[in-house]
Amino acid sequence: MPTIRDYADIAGKGAIEELYLLADRLSGKVVQNVNSTAVGGGVAEILIRMLPLLRDLGVDARWDVIKGDERFFATTKKIHNALHGVAVDINEDEFAGFLETNRMNASGMTFGDVVFVHDPQPIALIEERPQAGGRWVWRCHIDFSRPDEHVWRFLKTYVDRYDSAVFSAPAFARTLSIPQVLISPSIDPLSDKNRDLPAETIDGIFERFGIDRSRPVVTQISRFDFLKDPVGVIKAYRIAKRRVDCQLVLAGGGATDDPEGPAIMKQVMDEAEHDKDIHVLFLPPASDIEINALQRGSTVVLQKSLREGFGLTVAEALWKSCPTIAGAVGGIPLQIKHKYSGILTHSIEGTAHWIKQLLQEPAFARRLGQNGREHVKNNFLITRHIKDYLLLFLSLYHPDDIVYL
Repeated sequence: MPTIRDYADIAGKGAIEELYLLADRLSGKVVQNVNSTAVGGGVAEILIRMLPLLRDLGVDARWDVIKGDERFFATTKKIHNALHGVAVDINEDEFAGFLETNRMNASGMTFGDVVFVHDPQPIALIEERPQAGGRWVWRCHIDFSRPDEHVWRFLKTYVDRYDSAVFSAPAFARTLSIPQVLISPSIDPLSDKNRDLPAETIDGIFERFGIDRSRPVVTQISRFDFLKDPVGVIKAYRIAKRRVDCQLVLAGGGATDDPEGPAIMKQVMDEAEHDKDIHVLFLPPASDIEINALQRGSTVVLQKSLREGFGLTVAEALWKSCPTIAGAVGGIPLQIKHKYSGILTHSIEGTAHWIKQLLQEPAFARRLGQNGREHVKNNFLITRHIKDYLLLFLSLYHPDDIVYL
């Protein structure tokens, strides 16, 4: 793991010194993160990279992962989909089981001075606040622009009991009785997933997966989740391929709190069957070098999400100067300015059109990639993210300084 001073060449020495000054103000405070999975998905990935850097700054940062059975995670997946606007049926027994699992986890936990709860799964831990004390923040990483009202009313009774709520994009703000803070996620430019790679490493990984680098490669790297629309990606690729020669790579894995992954993976395999130019790769945890190489070696990168909290795979691709096409949903428009730092699309047909355009106009594609990298450097690196979190934690002790959305 790099130290925080290793980022000075990218973020600037002054930015690093500022982080030390802010962290010093939190001396003696325990900052406790709580989420529902240690492996898979953007939340776990951010915490894995960020916590060692916070500790390097002198912050006593900790991380707890709640436990649950299959029924609990089936319910939380329904809640996740409902908050993305998908019609679901959650009955009172499922809500009761959800609360019981939260209470069971709370009974075995010791809470810090700042309790930073990520996403809906552990939201009801706030019931412990009267006994535990401290400051509590709920951090929502998902696309909250059109939530199912029934599910949102259930969750809101808990959200309103926190000190503040954090969202990734202005469109996710809700009517709440507590302050709402905008903090975009980030990538770590020195991680295995984002650091520079030698050409021979990239070539070797493409060869291992049987992908021909002498022909254009279009790639989407995401969890196998229907909201990432992998089947729609295949359809867009097939439309584009009528006009331009290309291959498609769909690569990703699952998360331990997502029970739908295997079924989506099967749909993708069925849709891709008999097409030797479609490479479906199920990547296990710790495949960061492979993901890095696949993005760097691709001609075009896609992120055709139907809903998206932020979509860090977009920032990852842009950081590598990859021409990127992504759905105009959630936090993605914060990362891509259409036709400047990437391409925003709204449909399968639109995605196919821009695949064709970027493959036929390499100079334009290259310019998009260059602009995208500069945008990520200025806005979505981990050092900026850490600064935002330190300011948030400090503001909990100075509530008049909180910035509302």
